Amino acid sequence: MYLKHINLINFKNYDQAEFSLESGVNCFVGRNGIGKTNVLDAVHYLSMCKSYLNPIDKQNIRFDEKFFVVQGQWDVEGDEVEIYCAVKAGEKKVVKRNKVNYEKLGDHIGEFPSVIISPYDRDLISEGSESRRRWVDGIISQFDREYLYSLVKYNKVLDQRNMLLKQFYENGFFERESIEVWDMQLETIGNAIYQKRLSFLKEFIPTFQYYYEFIGNETEHVKLEYKSQLNDASFADLLVQNLKKDSFSGYTNAGVHKDDFVFLINDHLVKKFGSQGQQKSFVIALRLAQFDWLKKQLNKKPILLLDDIFDKLDNHRVEKLMKLVSDNVFGQVLVTDTDKERVATIFNRISMDYKLFDMVELIEK
Repeated sequence: MYLKHINLINFKNYDQAEFSLESGVNCFVGRNGIGKTNVLDAVHYLSMCKSYLNPIDKQNIRFDEKFFVVQGQWDVEGDEVEIYCAVKAGEKKVVKRNKVNYEKLGDHIGEFPSVIISPYDRDLISEGSESRRRWVDGIISQFDREYLYSLVKYNKVLDQRNMLLKQFYENGFFERESIEVWDMQLETIGNAIYQKRLSFLKEFIPTFQYYYEFIGNETEHVKLEYKSQLNDASFADLLVQNLKKDSFSGYTNAGVHKDDFVFLINDHLVKKFGSQGQQKSFVIALRLAQFDWLKKQLNKKPILLLDDIFDKLDNHRVEKLMKLVSDNVFGQVLVTDTDKERVATIFNRISMDYKLFDMVELIEK
């Protein structure tokens, strides 16, 4: 499986652009701000029906335009599959497969997987728990549709419960029976989400630790810990214990929407105690483990998107990544960089053919 062709209309800085891709390595080279990363983000749209960089769809429409289209042709074991994604201001997003609308966008997730390694990955370490939950949920959802639908249901029930709590607070009364209706649903769905997150991490952590040792020159012990209120109490008990607090705050204080995934190095927080090099190795290992896990679960190689990493990583880590590329660990690879000569040097060193897109020449045509 690989992406043969991609067409952009009014997407970010592009009025219109087309790229025919090779099944191996494709390099997009040009100065900063020219739109290299936006091509990778368009591939992410075709894969996940959303932007990697900006989850608000309408903000990815080109300035002064009212819509964007991202369209791609995939080769799936010799068969061509066309994916069409369109966003129009004020209207529902449209995603089609071979000109047929998906009934649910979730039915598309996992069909054309991708993994991106980007300077923005450091946000997984530096930002709050929501970014880490989103990352874990995004991985599991590409393999487990029921998990994805459970997340959607959970958030809908949570919104209804929070709305009711807010009404109670504003009107100065509390009705236990009305809350219990939502509690039963929240408990059932939340427990299923919790168990699947536990199961995922059990499989994922050894792969992550392998890649950390491979990509870095560090010898420290690293691990991920699942921090959840459900580790210490049942969901039902948590809802009862927090009911008074919920009634005063106007929102639900306990549940899997409060979960976090703690990144540790030698039992200390990577965010506080990891060096810059250790943090880089940590996030690259997370992404490589994500690639490996998806490849095994889906029985297909995701597209690997490498955004501006040659400029941000030291030679040791670049060489390690390129070893995986030369060993054919990956399938199709899309790379962005600012330096054409550096790209040539790196891929000539590993005797790897690649297709070069000089973005300056393409845009000035």
